[in-house]
Amino acid sequence: MDGVNSGRDTVHRNSGDLSEEMTKNLILQSQEAKKRSYCPYSKFRVGAALMTSDNSVITGCNVENASSNLGLCAERTAISKAVSEGHKSFKAIAIASDLCDQFISPCGGCRQFMREFGSDWDVYLTKPDSSYIRMTVAELLPASFGPEDLSKEKVFNILNEY
Repeated sequence: MDGVNSGRDTVHRNSGDLSEEMTKNLILQSQEAKKRSYCPYSKFRVGAALMTSDNSVITGCNVENASSNLGLCAERTAISKAVSEGHKSFKAIAIASDLCDQFISPCGGCRQFMREFGSDWDVYLTKPDSSYIRMTVAELLPASFGPEDLSKEKVFNILNEY
């Protein structure tokens, strides 16, 4: 992990294109998205704010369902909204929750969902006080499996090994 940022100092690595102001705005938007969460069962509110390669910000919140496996995490909601609006390249995502004693972290399914769109973009794990840890998708999901692993050549080579 790169270190913790209290919102007042910078102890993290330099992000590709995100200024400190852009980072704070992204975190603020994830906190606002959290307020729209639909979580009548768990009462665990989560919001996400996704920055696309053209600096558009698309938000999402978790949406639970009485059939729990049909619920959606905030991260997947934001990414799905972005894709449905024509975006497939992302710079960063900030994730917010009500956890005060630890930074919110995406579940395994969301890590793999993010990985579909690359491994070298930033994920901001936050607390309600706007402090954060910044990691890349690759750091959250090391030795990952992605679209490039399904190239015809790789699949052909794997099949020929058997």
